[in-house]
Amino acid sequence: MSIRPRTPAPATPAPGKLALPELAEMKRRGDKIVMVTAYDASSGRLADAAGIDLILVGDTAAMVVLGHESSTVPVTMDEMLFMTRAVTRGARRPLVVGDMPFGSYQVSDEDAVRNAIRFVKESGADVVKLEGAGPSLSRVRAIVGAGIGVMGHLGLTPQSATVLGGFKAQGRTAEQARRLLDDALALEGAGCFALVLEAVPAPVAERVTAELEIPTIGIGAGAGCDGQVLVWHDLLGLYDGRTPRFVKQYADLKAEIARALEAYAADVRSGAFPEERHTYAMPEEELAEFESEHVHGHRD
Repeated sequence: MSIRPRTPAPATPAPGKLALPELAEMKRRGDKIVMVTAYDASSGRLADAAGIDLILVGDTAAMVVLGHESSTVPVTMDEMLFMTRAVTRGARRPLVVGDMPFGSYQVSDEDAVRNAIRFVKESGADVVKLEGAGPSLSRVRAIVGAGIGVMGHLGLTPQSATVLGGFKAQGRTAEQARRLLDDALALEGAGCFALVLEAVPAPVAERVTAELEIPTIGIGAGAGCDGQVLVWHDLLGLYDGRTPRFVKQYADLKAEIARALEAYAADVRSGAFPEERHTYAMPEEELAEFESEHVHGHRD
């Protein structure tokens, strides 16, 4: 049996915050892990109140927040730090995962460690996530060696979608599935505390989950994973673009928000808003004095 490096817990966990060993224990018990993306303080608070276990401040922000049409690549390190800082102000119990954007870890182990430290030190993230295996294995070892937990990500890795042939399922041949399993075991061996499996055939994801001691978090990878993650804007019906087939939409907030904005605009234009109950009064004697001074001022 290989000896795996111990994944470090966050140095200063907040009171009541979920800890990394609890995730491993949830896998052993068979308790499903719930992860969702979030990008600001209010969504962090709502996810916390709903009992979400993990919050990923995902580089999907490039599309769902910043308006880039079909890629996560344009989002910058500074933008990711800004959004992660906001989420950590709103979330207390969930473990906050900073998603390392394209270019923040690909160049060298030193760059990877430097930027992972920025996520923890400047934005308050508990841990970080990066994509792929291969060269990423040394990045994982270096970051873990610096005392920061790392979540891996295999299958459809959006930062390298162009190389993979677009946003489509991965591991659909026996050879690809074997490679994915090997990569998953290698990431576990490098020190990852959990692994996202995206757009992977359910039987492959189930096999990977059974082989690993660390939890798997599925997104389009079937019910056999140890947990699931969805993008905030997808599950709430806020995203204007095309959503993947694996998304289950739990609300249609886009339509509700549009209705509210249209009603507000109509009330303003008709004079129905604001009503008297939406305004502030002042003592009559103060009003009389103000109006008197106003009148005298004009006469002068």
